[in-house]
Amino acid sequence: MAIEFPIYLDNHATTRTDPRVLAAMEPYFTQDYGNASSGSHVFGWRAEEALQLARERLAQAIGAEDAREILFTSGATESNNTVLFGAVAASEKKTPHLITVATEHRSVLDPCRVLQERGARVTVLPVDAGGLVDPEAIACAIEPDTILVSVMLANNEIGVLQPVEKIGAICREAGILFHTDAAQALGKTQMSVERMQADFVSLSAHKCYGPKGIGALYLRNVVRRKLQPLLYGGGQERGLRSGTVAVPLAVGFARAVELCAQAMPGEGRKIWELRERLWQRLQASLDGISLNGHALRRLPGNLNVAFEGVDGAALLAAFSKVALSSGSACHSSATEPSHVLLALGLAPALAKASLRFGIGRFNTDEEIDWVADHVIEVVRTLRAKRQGASSAKV
Repeated sequence: MAIEFPIYLDNHATTRTDPRVLAAMEPYFTQDYGNASSGSHVFGWRAEEALQLARERLAQAIGAEDAREILFTSGATESNNTVLFGAVAASEKKTPHLITVATEHRSVLDPCRVLQERGARVTVLPVDAGGLVDPEAIACAIEPDTILVSVMLANNEIGVLQPVEKIGAICREAGILFHTDAAQALGKTQMSVERMQADFVSLSAHKCYGPKGIGALYLRNVVRRKLQPLLYGGGQERGLRSGTVAVPLAVGFARAVELCAQAMPGEGRKIWELRERLWQRLQASLDGISLNGHALRRLPGNLNVAFEGVDGAALLAAFSKVALSSGSACHSSATEPSHVLLALGLAPALAKASLRFGIGRFNTDEEIDWVADHVIEVVRTLRAKRQGASSAKV
């Protein structure tokens, strides 16, 4: 099979929209293009029907019993902000306390920083060398003023799956709200809001072969009044997210999740095999490399590798024929090392010399083999140049 360049291995940043998703969306741009809030004519009725069906499919995908618990947003970042700012605004505590983890996405850590500047208190817990937080540390961190615990299900850089079911049980027993950012996990691993005992779950379409610009927030019915809205002006989405809902995007989101559910067992195995193929070839040909994150508790398509003895900037710049990254897409142009890798205990230089390979639905054996050979060649070349420069100085 012929390889098309550049090869895309950045599926944690975003995924290609599946053609079947595009086909499902098209009628709602050109034929049934009504506003779902327009209740006086057939265009609005059809849009509302499509929106309701999308809610039902998303609820089914995450094990929610009531489709009304699905609120559409612009993406996981908005969902995360809605939970964090909304919970603090609704709290009756004089100094609300939140608990999160050092490896969270910036759309959780940055709002926590802002909330702290506004008077809330935030505990940021460390992780072990594999990227996992200890549930008992969360239990010990809970205080009388604690209102919310936020721990992501699957990490966007190292793919590590946190023990959210244990964390959810701890929170439920303590009467504390529990939120998980599941943007990276949706469509890639089985999840159940009931098993996680989650009150809030943030979701995103473009991480699972759906369109950009649409996400969702699962909101458990009994905690509805525990959030204040960020947006006002129409009362859509149960009053928590005013604004016209993008029906075509919602339809595409639901179709993408439906396709992932249908394909998950076989597709997950195939993607895992591609990841192992890449990792084994790198290990067989290069020394001084290490896996970032837990070896087993991780998404099937995630491979985050540290390369000793190379300059991080030169390493990433060498891959003009491969689309990959050294960390989160939100900070791909930043010069500082990944906060996630630093939290694992990596030295800054080694954190910078790490690559995140995100393998997805459309990748092939041939692409993986080509990338493996290319990475091996690049690392060897960079190490040789560095060694030569060191010898010249001596």
